[in-house]
Amino acid sequence: NNGNVSTCTATVTVEDNVEPTIVTQDISVQLDANGVATITPEDIDNGSSDNCEIDSMSLDITEFSCADIDNPVTVTLTVIDVNGNEASKTASVTVEDNVDPTVVTQNITVQLNENGEATITPEDIDNGSSDNCEVDRMSLDITEFSCVDVDNPVTVTLTVIDVNGNESSATALVTVEDNVAPIVKTQSITVQLDANGVASITPEDIDNGSSDNCEIDTMSLDITEFSCVDVDNPVTVTLTVID
Repeated sequence: NNGNVSTCTATVTVEDNVEPTIVTQDISVQLDANGVATITPEDIDNGSSDNCEIDSMSLDITEFSCADIDNPVTVTLTVIDVNGNEASKTASVTVEDNVDPTVVTQNITVQLNENGEATITPEDIDNGSSDNCEVDRMSLDITEFSCVDVDNPVTVTLTVIDVNGNESSATALVTVEDNVAPIVKTQSITVQLDANGVASITPEDIDNGSSDNCEIDTMSLDITEFSCVDVDNPVTVTLTVID
């Protein structure tokens, strides 16, 4: 109290032991054409902070695949401040697949069978269709063909659905052919010469129920007329059937 002054120094050590405040958010991610999705810590962070300054943020899981669909994945966001304080918090990542299948088709030619029918399957039209995850099923709008389709290529639609319900379609042409020869049935006959010594026959006289898987167009004979020289000399005739 008489005004004399004296000083002395001391050291003050400042420490930061306050952990960062982590704020996370649940997110949904879309798989790409390769069936993969990638996220960064910034996608999960929702405003994390620190009393000083954040140094780094990291995630324990950053990549997702088709196996994660319908199974939300719990990820952990870890934040470290500039003073080494660390804190973590979780969030959910929902993985979705909204990528349509890639449909690849091929034009084909089918043969009618003896009943005038032909049947195809989706596999006949498919030419390597694929999906970023997995194809579940394939279907066709038309699978059966008949004689009316010959010379009239039919447009069919192949629809592909993946395991996650995404659907895509593409068309192809089916050319229908009939390479089945008619079934020719003949019968031997006896004909009578007329007053002029002549006899004539038609294909129908020789035909005995010829048939075809589609339809008969014409029937013809190589010999249709007979005379006196043929008496007692049976004549071999040929019946030709064209469908």
